[in-house]
Parts: sequence; C-alpha cells; structure tokens
Amino acid sequence: MIKRTLYFGNPCYLFKNQNQLVVELENGEKKTVPIEDIGIIILDHYQIKITQPVLQALVANNTAVLVNDAAHLPLGLMLPMASHNTYTEKLHFQVNATKPLKKNLWQQTIKQKIRNQASLLRQEGVDTENMDYWASQVKSGDPDNYESRAAAYYWRTLFDVPFKRERFGIPPNNLLNYGYAILRAVVARSLVASGMLPALGIHHRNKYDAYCLADDIMEPYRPYVDRVVLSITDREDFEGELTTDVKRRLLQIPVVDVTINGKSGPLMVGMQQTTASLMRCFEGGIRKISYPDFD
Repeated sequence: MIKRTLYFGNPCYLFKNQNQLVVELENGEKKTVPIEDIGIIILDHYQIKITQPVLQALVANNTAVLVNDAAHLPLGLMLPMASHNTYTEKLHFQVNATKPLKKNLWQQTIKQKIRNQASLLRQEGVDTENMDYWASQVKSGDPDNYESRAAAYYWRTLFDVPFKRERFGIPPNNLLNYGYAILRAVVARSLVASGMLPALGIHHRNKYDAYCLADDIMEPYRPYVDRVVLSITDREDFEGELTTDVKRRLLQIPVVDVTINGKSGPLMVGMQQTTASLMRCFEGGIRKISYPDFD
C-alpha cells in the first residue's frame, strides 16, 4: 500500500484517538487519518501542538517525521531506532561490510546516477554522449571522480538559464533542497525498515551527518526530484519562491513513478526494493543493488 505524505503548515492540534491521527484546526474542525497509512509527516508551523502518544505511534509505524525550521526548510528527521525484527543481526552485516564491497556498491550507485542524469538531459534535448561515456568508465570506488565531471556538465545544461548548484544559492536551489530533503526522508525510512543504520554510509563519511547511507542511496533518485523542479520552473508564473503551491507539488515526489527491473511503481515502493537489495548485498546473497532506470 502506498503510504501518505502529510504536510502541516498552519496552526493545529495533533492527537491520537484509537489508531487515528486526529487533526484539530483553529476553527474547531477535526479530520482523522489512520496512522498506519502515513509514511511521511512534515511539521512546518511554530503553532503546531502534537502529543507524545502521536509521536510514539508514528515512530512505531516507521513514519518519517520531518520538522521544519523558521525558514520552512527541513531541520530534523525522527525515525525508529530499530524497526526490523532481526535488526541486530542485519546491523552486524552492515557494520562488517568489507571495503571492496562498499567500493563496488558505490561504483554501481554512481554509474546509475550518471545514467539517470543523462536520461533526463536527453528528455530536455541535451547531447549526452559524454555522460554515457563517463558512466561506462566508472570504476570501483569511482577513483577518477566521474561523478563530479558528470555533475558539472549536468547542472550547466539542465536549466535554460545559467545555474550553479549551491546549498544556499539562487532559485531553484531552494526547490532542489526541499525536494532532496523529502527524498532523503523516504530513503532513511526505508533503510531503517530494511534493518540498516542510516548513519553508516558506503561512501559518505561526514561526522556531522547522521544520514550518510541515505545520502549514498538517494544519488540515482535525484533526477526524479530534478524533473519535478523543472516542471515547476518552466511555468511562466514561477517567481523563485517556495510557495504553498510549490511545496504541494514537491510533496508528490514519494509517489512519482519509477521503473526497477522493468516494473513501474511509486518511488516510495521502489525505494523499498532498493534498500532490501542493498541489505542482501551486505548479507552476501546478491551483488547488485536494484536501482531505478530513469525514463
């Protein structure tokens, strides 16, 4: 079943009744949502009140709870400590993954990221002969840093206007940041459900980052966010602001279609296939991560 993404950007009171999330608005109106149907919940207003039983039920349901800051950008992410029934055993496999295995997994990740970036560029009418070549040349661990070469070309040619990808850069960097934060929550949630610790990456090692593995695995999925952002920036009325309407469109990212092994489905479901295959790679059952082919 496709889990729902809920966004709260106005004052409200969230509490639990039976197994329902009850949303009480300022005017007294109440709405209910089954907690088991919620995959991601985004809290984006300083006058939101939420009870402890709700938080406990959401975490127990493996719902990713995103808390936004004063600038309305994702600030923190709450996930269960362990949602898989054999968590300790699976964590053992992740922790003891060999360096050659992790370098091989990173090679697969970057190859698919560049291929997916090239597919999006082709849809925008950009020549991708160099991207196809770079994807074919990525070695174990990407020692030649083809990811960086491809990224430089990708960002230079993706938009119709001059653009530099920067965290605090000019629009549409703000839209990309927001979309990637939603994607990151989807990945982290799925990693935990597959029995992994999101902090232990196969490539990323930032000591200040609690989601290094999520940042690794989301790489081939980024073009799906980029395509949604492109569809927004191409509109004549787009003025660069992260409006409510823009956020509403970005919140559709978990349900955009992806194709893995020839079968299409929502991104959130596809991500479960990807993280489950990664866990099997750590366990030694298979050698290939199931990543989506961008189309």
